[in-house]
Amino acid sequence: MPKYKGGCQCGAVVFEINGDLGKASICHCRMCQKAFGNFYAPLVSVTQESLNYPKEKPKYFQSSNLVKRGFCDSCGTPLTYEAPDGIAIAIGAFDKPNEVVPVIQFGTESKIIYVDNLHNLPNRDTLDDMEDAPFLNQIISYQRADED
Repeated sequence: MPKYKGGCQCGAVVFEINGDLGKASICHCRMCQKAFGNFYAPLVSVTQESLNYPKEKPKYFQSSNLVKRGFCDSCGTPLTYEAPDGIAIAIGAFDKPNEVVPVIQFGTESKIIYVDNLHNLPNRDTLDDMEDAPFLNQIISYQRADED
């Protein structure tokens, strides 16, 4: 049986999923943009039975009459989208997000126009930015480490 792990940035809320994941998607709707503070929300469906929180459970914000969103009360990491049709977990919160590949996009009526061209922007690794941000050489991360 497949097993997945992940959690928030500070490690207060950790999740385990025992079993298959559902459909992974990206949602561009304005509600998801605001909930994630981002261009879109990458999410994957899970069953309630497969989801376990071995430590703290998320806190919730009721974002509409039918949807609540789980987040870490300590660090603010967005974690869940919970609606009448089920639960979805933020793909970026997984310890191995590369294993969770989106297969569809929703809410494209609100898609930010430049999102499709982000791959054309110049890119560089974090530590390649030392000239513009020398403090990076002194950073000590307090972030929850991904599990192997």
